[in-house]
Formats: sequence, C-alpha cells, structure tokens
Amino acid sequence: MSSQGVDPPLSPPPSGSPSATPADLFIGSVTRLAEQFGYSMAELGEFESVLPEQLPDAYRVLLAHTGHMTVTLEAFHSSLVDVHVLQERSDESSYAREIVLTRHSDGAVVQYGLVRIWLADLPADVRDEIRAQQSPLGRVLIRHGLLREVELISFWQVTPGSAIAKQLGDETVFGRSAQNLAQRKADHSAARDRSC
Repeated sequence: MSSQGVDPPLSPPPSGSPSATPADLFIGSVTRLAEQFGYSMAELGEFESVLPEQLPDAYRVLLAHTGHMTVTLEAFHSSLVDVHVLQERSDESSYAREIVLTRHSDGAVVQYGLVRIWLADLPADVRDEIRAQQSPLGRVLIRHGLLREVELISFWQVTPGSAIAKQLGDETVFGRSAQNLAQRKADHSAARDRSC
C-alpha cells in the first residue's frame, strides 16, 4: 500500500494505449450469460457504461449500493417483491436464471435480471430453496446468512432490446453488474424506476 492509501498499479498500460474499464472487462461475462438463455447482446439491448453520479436519482438509490437488491427494491417500493423465473439453466456446478421481480402489492415489474449462482459454494438446503423458485435470491440468502457484501463492477444505461423491452418496456432503463464477494460469482440486473 502506498503512503496515500492507494495500491499502485501492477503495471501501467503501454504509452498511447487505451486502458480497459471494468465494464469493458466484464462485458464478456455478461455476453456469455445472455447466450445461455439464447439472447445476443443486441436482443438484450444497447448497453452504455455510466458512472454512478450519472444515474438518475431514483436509479442511484436502486443500483449504487452494496446491499441486497431484494432489500433495496422492497424499501424503495414499500412492498415485498415476488420472483418469477422466466428461464433457468443448470449444470453440475452452476445454476442460472432469467428473472423478473414484481411488487407484491400490485404485480408491477420492478427488476429484470440474469443471475448465475455457483451451487457448490452453497449448503444443500440453500441450493434446494433457490431451485424451488419461491423466493427472490436475496431473501433466500439473507434467510441463510449468505451474500453479505457485494462488489459493484459497472453501471449501465440500457436502451432495451426485444428481451428487456418485453419485461420493462422500451424506455431507457439503468442497470448494474455486480458480484458477491463471498462466492465471487456474477449477477447482472436492470431495475425499473417505478414509484408506488
């Protein structure tokens, strides 16, 4: 650690070369996850990396935090949220799902997301509850004392493609890519700004 409290870079980028942003580095993961569900990135939408301070106020509250999305959405919308699994994929080590979360109070869609979970990192009872599709992932993990810290990777301004527009409409939305520090696995979500 340097005297200013910042780790020095391992090696500076070559002179004159553009440096990759976290969003640039993470887009490959987003693309592979989308492809698991049969989507191209164009079908999801046009994603433009933005800084947290560029998010509209409501989206900043919904996305620029390191807490559980479930808790944040429920507080923002003053309602519990329900999970609806649109598609799921699994293999021996991971479980992925395409979801929407809806307000329990009126059924309005408040989040669309693609989530990948590494099942080997979780106790059997947690894996079973996630696969049962009865509760949002955040609620399951909280109930079992898991996923306590989130690392924010990037924020996105999204012009919806057909897949996201089907769930959230065709107006511009904002989202984030984040990963759980405990399991170090990815979660990509787009929140819908809807007030109560």
